[in-house]
Amino acid sequence: MPRKARKKSESGIYHMMMRRINRQSIFEDEEDCVKFIQTIQQYKEKSGYQIYAYCLMGNHVHLLLKIGKEPLEQIMRRICGSYVYWYNSKYQRIGNLFQDRFKSEPVESETYFLILLRYIHQNPVKAGLVRDVEQYKWSSFIEYINKTEVVDVDFALEIFNGDRETAKNSFTQYIRGANDDICLDIEEKHRITDEEARDIIKKVCHVENASDIQKADIAIRNAYLKELKDRYSLSIRQIERLTGINRGIVLKT
Repeated sequence: MPRKARKKSESGIYHMMMRRINRQSIFEDEEDCVKFIQTIQQYKEKSGYQIYAYCLMGNHVHLLLKIGKEPLEQIMRRICGSYVYWYNSKYQRIGNLFQDRFKSEPVESETYFLILLRYIHQNPVKAGLVRDVEQYKWSSFIEYINKTEVVDVDFALEIFNGDRETAKNSFTQYIRGANDDICLDIEEKHRITDEEARDIIKKVCHVENASDIQKADIAIRNAYLKELKDRYSLSIRQIERLTGINRGIVLKT
């Protein structure tokens, strides 16, 4: 079936979500997160877009931006292509990192813009990663409160109030507010517990203990690791933790 046409935004503002193939992690350490944020910043002038919010969530990313000189598809090709080139070089891998087609939705009203602003910044809280939006290092929330580096904060803050300090306080209260917001996101599968993962490893690798896979022939071991990632969606960190095999080896399989 042909792909459904992407909805165009009359305002030029879009909420995008992109995730990694097989739902694996996009960011293995803090350097990866820093690099992705730098990449967003790098292409702002060239592509002419404005960033209103971002949140890096392990195996997916949320962006809220307004297009400028270039269409959305070109912007995303630049950002994703640059990051993947760097990531593959760092981890000595080849091939795609992100799914072929990112998800997007147009933002045509001020009300929905604010809902998205809250939804994106509350992602880590609702995922149980932190208790407060301010505690999460890899979202744009802190740029609205302290030093602005990547995000164009004026547009959103002026919606709250003309006075900057009053606007920041109102913004903070709104973002932290309880809500039942439902926006574009990934469809989460059942999260595999360590106990379930151990059973999968023992069954797939034909071992009595998960760590026994270390004793296997390298070619056989690597084939098992690839199957655990691709077929059973075990995370790289989970495989490393349960088998004792170095993360770099798991990444390369």
